[in-house]
Amino acid sequence: MDTLVLYIHGKDGSVAEADHYRGLFPDADVVGFDYSARTPWEAETEFPAFYDATVGGYRQVVVAANSIGAFFTFCALDGKAIDRAFFISPIVDMEKLILDMMRWAQVTEEELREKREITTEFGETLSWEYLCYVRRRPVRWHVPSHILYGGKDNLTNRETVTAFADKIGATLTVMEDGEHWFHTDEQMNFLDEWVRTHSVL
Repeated sequence: MDTLVLYIHGKDGSVAEADHYRGLFPDADVVGFDYSARTPWEAETEFPAFYDATVGGYRQVVVAANSIGAFFTFCALDGKAIDRAFFISPIVDMEKLILDMMRWAQVTEEELREKREITTEFGETLSWEYLCYVRRRPVRWHVPSHILYGGKDNLTNRETVTAFADKIGATLTVMEDGEHWFHTDEQMNFLDEWVRTHSVL
């Protein structure tokens, strides 16, 4: 095999999800990344180290990343030798998502600045440090990419993902009945066909 596919899961995901992608990339080695990073600054250390330790000897490197795993990939692996990327329900504007969650939780910037961290009723912890970080470090991505987006995604709206796809020159495929988490049989069949359509290596 001269092609490596790195699979990077989303929040609460598992490295075992990489098994699904082995059938979609039969002519490549597929390796899942069991990362521990919970912030982009942690990812900026952990992700390049994993990449450097894993890709030796391969002629092509492909990334398939999901949700927050995609966001960490944007932050940490731009500039690495990656030939192509597949992003499933990527978080493409973390500042907007944090501000949305603050609005959902009725938390102002002044409150968050003062308290530094606030735990919400929907299980997310809002962080002033995280918000400031993503404001200082806008996403840059220069790898040919394909994005799969669910029309019912509750974290990223269509306007945001469309603008991002246009900005980086990515293809954007929308499954109207798709959710942020692609998991039903119908959604996974759609995802599989999307990968096959774009995965001629």
